[in-house]
Amino acid sequence: MDYQKCNIRLFAGFVAAILIFSGCAAQIQKPVRVCPGKESIAESLSSLRLQLENAVPLKANGQCLLQYYAEDRKPKKENFPVKLWVKPPVEIYMQGDVAFDPKGIVLGSNEDEFWLAIKLKEISCYWWGRWSKENRPEKLMISPRLVLEALGIAAVGDIESWSLSKEGAFDVLTKQEGGAKTRKIYINNGSTGSPSDSASSLQARAKSRDCDYLVRRVEYFDDDGRATVVTELDKYKELIKGFFVPTFIKIINRTDSNKKDSVQITLSSVKPANFTDKQRKRLFIRPEPQGFKHIYKIVDGNVIEQPQ
Repeated sequence: MDYQKCNIRLFAGFVAAILIFSGCAAQIQKPVRVCPGKESIAESLSSLRLQLENAVPLKANGQCLLQYYAEDRKPKKENFPVKLWVKPPVEIYMQGDVAFDPKGIVLGSNEDEFWLAIKLKEISCYWWGRWSKENRPEKLMISPRLVLEALGIAAVGDIESWSLSKEGAFDVLTKQEGGAKTRKIYINNGSTGSPSDSASSLQARAKSRDCDYLVRRVEYFDDDGRATVVTELDKYKELIKGFFVPTFIKIINRTDSNKKDSVQITLSSVKPANFTDKQRKRLFIRPEPQGFKHIYKIVDGNVIEQPQ
C-alpha cells in the first residue's frame, strides 16, 4: 500500500450546509435577522482573539461519522464514539473506538509536533511531523490544526494580512499569504437556520443566537486558489463566560480525484477540565509508532515514508 492508498483524508464538521465544490457556490444557512457586523478588520480580529484568550482546557465525548474512499475507490463509512481532550493553545488529543479498537483513530499535538494514527480494515498508517510556519492545514486525513481552529483555538496573526467584506449575514475575513489567498472565515452576524425549519424553531434560534458573532465556516485554499478544505461549525455551547465551543463540526476534504471525504463529529458532552502533569504526558506526548504497516513523516509539506 502506498501513500495514496492511505490518503483517505478525514473531514470533521457540521451539517449546517451542503458544500458544492464543482464550481457552484456553497450554500450557507439563510439568516433570520442580519446585524450590522464589525466596522473594521481590527474589530473583527479582536473578537476572534478574545475567543482564544477565554479558552480553557476541556474534555468531551461524542460520535464520529467518517466517510472516505479506500484503495478500491469505493465509498466507505465508519460510525464510532470519540473522546477529546484539549489544553489551549496547541495541545490536543482525540481517539476513536473503531471496530472494538479503543485507539482505532488517534490524533494529537503539542507545542512541537503533531501526529495522526489510523487502523481500519483497509488502512494501517501513522503520520507525524513538526509544526510548519505556514498557517495551512498539514497534508493529513485530518489535521490537529484544523480541529483546534474549529474549536476556536487559533492565532489569527497580523492585521496586515487580512481583509474584511460582507456577505449577507456574515462578516468574511480573508487572509493573504505571499500574495495568495489562503483562508476565509465566515462569522455570523445574525441568527441562522435551515430554510426547512419551522417558524417557531427559527424564532427560538433568533432569541438564543442573535448576533453571536461566532465562526460558522472556514475555507482553506491551495496554491491554485481552490477551496480544498472546508470546515462547517454549529450548535455552539458556552463552556465558560466568553468561550464558546461548537458541538457539531464537519471538515470536508476534496481529494485529487475531486471526490469528497469527510469526518463529522457531534459532541454530546463538553466540560472544562484540569490536567495533571501525569495526564498531560499521557495525552500530549507523541507515542512511538508500533504495529503500523506504513509510517510517514511530513517535512516542509512533503510526505516521506520511513523505514520500519
